[in-house]
Amino acid sequence: MNEIITTILFLVAVIDPLGSVPVYLEATKQLKKSDRKRVAIRASIIAFFILLIFIVVGQIVLDGMDVSLDAFQISGGVILFLFALTMIFGDGKPESEKHLIKDYKHVTIFPVAIPSIASPGAIMAVVLLTDNNLYTIQQQAITTILVFVVIAVTCLLLLIANKVKESVGDYGITVVSKIMGLILASYAVQSILSGLKGFFVVLE
Repeated sequence: MNEIITTILFLVAVIDPLGSVPVYLEATKQLKKSDRKRVAIRASIIAFFILLIFIVVGQIVLDGMDVSLDAFQISGGVILFLFALTMIFGDGKPESEKHLIKDYKHVTIFPVAIPSIASPGAIMAVVLLTDNNLYTIQQQAITTILVFVVIAVTCLLLLIANKVKESVGDYGITVVSKIMGLILASYAVQSILSGLKGFFVVLE
């Protein structure tokens, strides 16, 4: 049960459902209400399948490249840590991704599905959480279900985005996004330390 809670918190930190709200509102501000709902649902579905593809294919790519578990944990941790730093010290997820909007007519995939929901950090995270060397098929299946749950929560928040923004405000969303960055940074450092520990044990 503790592992499930930890995984959920990690996924919430890396996907940052609340942080996607202002990006979604900005991306769909020129659309009708029915079209906005369609974008929220479709973007969430697309984001889930993108993460699902990496859950399935990520391990195959790693095995094909003969990447060791320790090397992957270290590199993955470094990438997640850098991603977390942008959440903490940068403009924040909402502001940085608002700037990616170039065409308001085609926003479902970019930037709402990618990179707002299925961000590079989220992609790296799901690959780390479903490594065959660390987790059983049952654990990976549970992780996949949890990814679906977090995406579903994200979709729900997008559907009620206006109410969320009124309740929390842009400042509140930015604060939460930075807190999520701190949680993600902690996990990233833990992954790096685990990789280094395994590497030096092998050398001994």
